[in-house]
Amino acid sequence: MHTIWKGSISFGLVNIPIKLHAATEDKDIKLRNLHKECHSPIKYEKVCPVCEVEIKNEDIVKAYEYTKGKFVVLDDEELESLKKEKEDKAVEIIDFIKMEQIDPIFYNRSYFMSPSEGGGKAYSLLRKALGESEKVGLAKIIIRSKEQLAVIRVYENTLVMETLHFPDEVRSAGDVPNVPQEEKVSEKELSTAILLIDQLTNDFEPDKYTDDYRTALLELIESKRTGKEIVTPNEKEKKSNVTDLMAALQASIDRTKPKGTTAKKKKATAKKKKEA
Repeated sequence: MHTIWKGSISFGLVNIPIKLHAATEDKDIKLRNLHKECHSPIKYEKVCPVCEVEIKNEDIVKAYEYTKGKFVVLDDEELESLKKEKEDKAVEIIDFIKMEQIDPIFYNRSYFMSPSEGGGKAYSLLRKALGESEKVGLAKIIIRSKEQLAVIRVYENTLVMETLHFPDEVRSAGDVPNVPQEEKVSEKELSTAILLIDQLTNDFEPDKYTDDYRTALLELIESKRTGKEIVTPNEKEKKSNVTDLMAALQASIDRTKPKGTTAKKKKATAKKKKEA
């Protein structure tokens, strides 16, 4: 499993050297965009709209647009310096809390945590302590140049780090349009709705839920592939070397002709016309 971060987690005087591994994977089916006429994959180029030229990565700088059309440019050195100043690989658990106090809207991504060399015992201690106390650890960590609030908890005998959105990253529910205020609901309507909920209530068994759209799309792709409904991009037409060579030879011959030859031919042609 690929390691995306190395460092340590500490609580009190206990320090645990750990590695982070992505706990989830994106299984979306990636579809390419092709040119309808020749089925060639479409390229997306970085082009400056003013200079009308393609831009290379080394010609790009980062900037913050503080108002429409006005930017503050930030050098790579400045960003790197700020990152190093804030990026402490020893991440301290700052609080222990009950997990049910965190609304699911705050959750972002999940990472498995594994102990680095020499960290097995401390890892086991934290895992057992979290399980016995039925609490989770709250910490801050910088991953890929972004500071994250994170929860450390136990999942199937493995420590998991769940990154959280900061409060100012969660939009206000009060800004959602057309949400109805409290309306009168009859007792009969309410009791019928609750009865329906009770009848549909089950234990959560994640294995029984599947991505039906992805399955259907894969079946469609496979049926087209086996039915030979496939397309290949047209190859870019290449210039004929023979034509180019002949043109170059003719141009060379014309260039090396004596200057008087053309004039003599014209005089001879004119003379023949007069005699005729």
